[in-house]
Amino acid sequence: MNRYPFWKYLLIIIVVVVGLIYALPNLYGEDPAIQISHRNTPVSAALKNKIKTTLLSAHIKYKRIQHEGNNYLVRFNNTDEQLKAIAPIKNALGNHYVVAVNLAPTTPRWLKDLRAKPMYLGLDLRGGVHFLLQIDMSAAVEQVLSRDESGIRRFLMSKQVHYSDVTREKKALYIRFPDSVQRNKAKEVLEGEYRDLSFLPTKRDGDPALVVHMSASALARTQRYAMEQNITTLRNRVNQLGVSEPIIQQQGKDRIVVELPGVQDTARAKNILGATAGLQFRLVSRQGNPETAQHSGNVPPNTQLFQERSGKPILLKRHVILTGDYVVNAASGFAHRSNSPAVFITLNAEGAHLMSEATRNNVGRLMAVVYIESKPETHVVNGKKVVTHKKIEKVINVARIQEQLGRRFQITGLDSPQQARNLALLLRAGSLAAPMTIIEERTVGPSLGKDNIQQGFNSALIGFLLVVLFMAVYYRLFGLVADLALIANVVLIVAVMSMIQATLTLPGIAGITLTVGMAVDANVLIFERIREELRNGNTPQASIHAGYERAFGTIADSNITTLIAALMLFAFGSGPVKGFAVTLSIGIVTSMFTAIMGTRAVINLVYGRRRVQRLAI
Repeated sequence: MNRYPFWKYLLIIIVVVVGLIYALPNLYGEDPAIQISHRNTPVSAALKNKIKTTLLSAHIKYKRIQHEGNNYLVRFNNTDEQLKAIAPIKNALGNHYVVAVNLAPTTPRWLKDLRAKPMYLGLDLRGGVHFLLQIDMSAAVEQVLSRDESGIRRFLMSKQVHYSDVTREKKALYIRFPDSVQRNKAKEVLEGEYRDLSFLPTKRDGDPALVVHMSASALARTQRYAMEQNITTLRNRVNQLGVSEPIIQQQGKDRIVVELPGVQDTARAKNILGATAGLQFRLVSRQGNPETAQHSGNVPPNTQLFQERSGKPILLKRHVILTGDYVVNAASGFAHRSNSPAVFITLNAEGAHLMSEATRNNVGRLMAVVYIESKPETHVVNGKKVVTHKKIEKVINVARIQEQLGRRFQITGLDSPQQARNLALLLRAGSLAAPMTIIEERTVGPSLGKDNIQQGFNSALIGFLLVVLFMAVYYRLFGLVADLALIANVVLIVAVMSMIQATLTLPGIAGITLTVGMAVDANVLIFERIREELRNGNTPQASIHAGYERAFGTIADSNITTLIAALMLFAFGSGPVKGFAVTLSIGIVTSMFTAIMGTRAVINLVYGRRRVQRLAI
């Protein structure tokens, strides 16, 4: 008799039920929506009332306004109402809020409580723009050496070491000395201060010299930091586009993929991604009243009027203590004494000297961090395109100087750990650590995305129905069991992709269609083996047992080799190739489960507990 133990039936039931639950969100539609969040602080209840009043005064109908995480989501009945609402909401809320067009899933609350979400759709199905950016890592190294060049000059002067000059050539610095005594002295003091650099004796124009290189560990750290900082910078800049669910991720050692769903204006996206930004540290001025200066326009001498993130005016000294170019690292944490949220700053040698000099006599005064962004804007003048740069300056933090600061110091007075993390990210992402070049660019229209979804769905559905029909006609009852396993297989693929929040692309749909065929192939091998055993005169029960046991090795070999190929595609492929590899890999695993274990469980239920004279195969 062919029987399964109870635990196997229980396992199959649990897997199928869990699969159904986590695949369900993909059956519900999406609402056109607008996502609203504050750039720096959590949204408040007053914001909801303001959004509601704005929409009512503009006579725009909406379904509901709901609070999700750190943002509000306004759902609409159709895209016409959604698009009409963008401008009034932006005008009412101003520049302190991010207003993003979105498609919000209509997943029921009970599924959300189980963390069941629909899978993401790729650009080829949703529409948007795709960029592949190449980071100039050699330029990142040159920028670090350029900062160290002036720092070394200042350090050697402070140690009274005589040198002729310091020059930089690509990835190396050359320090020339009047004699070997000064060179040896310089080597000794520099190695103690600059542990990330190597100093090797050489000759330069006939004079004793030191050639300076970055160590292997420092080089790897610089390149890693350049990648992390550029990704963080891009994330901050994408917020300016009002893009919901952007994809910004590393590809290889020196490339970044940026995918912006719903964005069709490629030129604007390129301008935002290529904008330059910087940071300044300035003392808060004690002269004048900021509110009075803002209303009258009369600013005290040697001061400059700025606005804080809240919109409150503030007067700062014109003198800049240092810029963000001197910041080599910023991390959030808690202050050692007060245990309050803080940001820990690390400067290079020259920045440390400048900060120490500026704060020595200013303990107890306020210091501000100014974020400066220059964005290119294109205008048409007399039929010609003219590019200008709009400069935006805002104060992102004001803190009191507790003591004389040096290479490492902390910024306190922050409201929460989240604010500290945001500030650390902003400090690190003030500007690009290395220049980037767009080497690939694609635009997919929303209408084309809808066509892709429809065509991909139709092809998968037609292929699925033809396979189901063939199996039912050719293998009769066994074919119907295989069809049941096929349905379960598709459900499990969708469920797994939803659980890991994988992105479904057009090649991904092809991968799902292919796994349907592969799942049927496994059942065909099993069923033909059962037929062969019956022709050899074996009993129906023995034929079922032999069919599954003897076909397993062949099925496992073919699926494992295909899985290896899919893993290689994922490891070395990119973009659409990875999408195909992901769905193919998941489909292979689920098809092995449904085609072998699932079908045998049903066959055992039908035939395993009784004596059978014939099989419907």
